[in-house]
Amino acid sequence: MAPNSKLNAKRKAKRESTNVKVAPRKEESAVVATSSIPLDLQQLLLNIFRNSFAERLSSNIDPLLQEVKGHLYNRDFAAAFGKGEYLEAYAARWSPSRALGYVDLFWDLREHLFSMESTGEEAIEVQAKIGKSCKVVCLGGGAGAEIVALGGLQKLLASVTSDEEKANYQRLEVVATDIADWTSVVQNLATHITTAPPLSKFASATARATNAALVNPENIDVTFLQHDILTAYSTDISSRLQDARLVTLMFTLNELYSTSVALTQKFLLDLTATVKPGSLLLVVDSPGSYSSITLNGAEKKYPMQWLLDHTLLKLANGNQRERGKEEELRWEKVQEDESRWFRLDNGLEYPIELENMRMQLHLYRRL
Repeated sequence: MAPNSKLNAKRKAKRESTNVKVAPRKEESAVVATSSIPLDLQQLLLNIFRNSFAERLSSNIDPLLQEVKGHLYNRDFAAAFGKGEYLEAYAARWSPSRALGYVDLFWDLREHLFSMESTGEEAIEVQAKIGKSCKVVCLGGGAGAEIVALGGLQKLLASVTSDEEKANYQRLEVVATDIADWTSVVQNLATHITTAPPLSKFASATARATNAALVNPENIDVTFLQHDILTAYSTDISSRLQDARLVTLMFTLNELYSTSVALTQKFLLDLTATVKPGSLLLVVDSPGSYSSITLNGAEKKYPMQWLLDHTLLKLANGNQRERGKEEELRWEKVQEDESRWFRLDNGLEYPIELENMRMQLHLYRRL
């Protein structure tokens, strides 16, 4: 054995299993947030990213991350997501902590996400169509955080829900759509979600006997659709949304508004006309997000939350009543939180530094 081989092995092991380091921000210091998600499941979700991008994480990923950050800072999204290596670096760096934050959020919202309140014959029809499958469409979900979080959610549901609830939502159908081509990233994560993680050749017989995939491949179906939802509301995306139980816009809506408020409003109105009563829309974004719109020749900034409520609760619901007719409501806001924190536990391990996350959330139900 070479003189430095033991030292190199130690360095490699340290690099491959680094405790998550998070530098608290000043506004975070007074916040005490504890996740209801078991720590071992959180680590399991991080391992999925670590195994999915093992080669990328074992190399010097910092230069790639700096290039991606530069493009994002300049709002050059075509460049930031224009290379396969950029997509892998982004998913390996920013998606893991988001996945943990999302599964924590999904779990807290499970009463809404996995209960179908009757709102008429169409809602009953949707419930019958869903049967033992729940379809989730993740708009802007190419980086995979939502996919891994939903896998974690299914793991939780399988472990704690009643047999009746398990039967109702035994299978998840997840459709991720994005403007960039995240196909390989989505396929890679989906494979690791449904495949038992690799074990060391020194693993014990017990470890080998209990080693299993996060989700049984029969219980989840993950697909990716490359599509720019602002340029054309195609038949393809419309058909995917028609029978969705849940539609998510996670850290995506404000970017859409920044691209075009008018086109984003049009998309949300098209979405309103497509989804069935009883379906849910979950919007998560950075707190304090603003977008500029021009009214009467003057430009003014509005909070994303205001724009969203204006579009769904005013425009979609009918801002003006027709004479002699009652106003038809199409959406109701079920839950919102203007500032929600998710903090990473210091006991978690990941090869590179991750960050705590803060978000605003808005959950709507189609009436």
